[in-house]
Amino acid sequence: MLRYLPFLLVLALWIYSFIDCLNTPEEEVRGLPKVVWVIVILLFGEVLVGPIAWLVASKVGRGPTRGVTPSEWHREQRPQYVAPDDNPEFLNSLSTEPAPSKNVKDEALLKDWEADLRRREEELRRREAGEESES
Repeated sequence: MLRYLPFLLVLALWIYSFIDCLNTPEEEVRGLPKVVWVIVILLFGEVLVGPIAWLVASKVGRGPTRGVTPSEWHREQRPQYVAPDDNPEFLNSLSTEPAPSKNVKDEALLKDWEADLRRREEELRRREAGEESES
């Protein structure tokens, strides 16, 4: 099993380089066009020249956008939550519609539901009364 390890490592590097080349945007590739890099990786993959050349020379170096380390970057990217009592936008949204109009709307909706409920109960009673008289 140990004798297959070098072959598997070469294959893994070959596959990684190929997928990385395909997923890299065209504007981040330097040296050669992306299509040429794919061909180089595929043709010279068995001798590791293509994949190693891709990993070493092909990408434009980009530093981290913000924090130096990944943990600093994640700390800066964390959303800052604000309690509702401290959030002025939330407090302003409560006062946009006066309370009496909300109550009026709710009362009107409740009256409509009650009227609909009474109408349905009355229809149900008529049906039950009609079925009893038929029997």
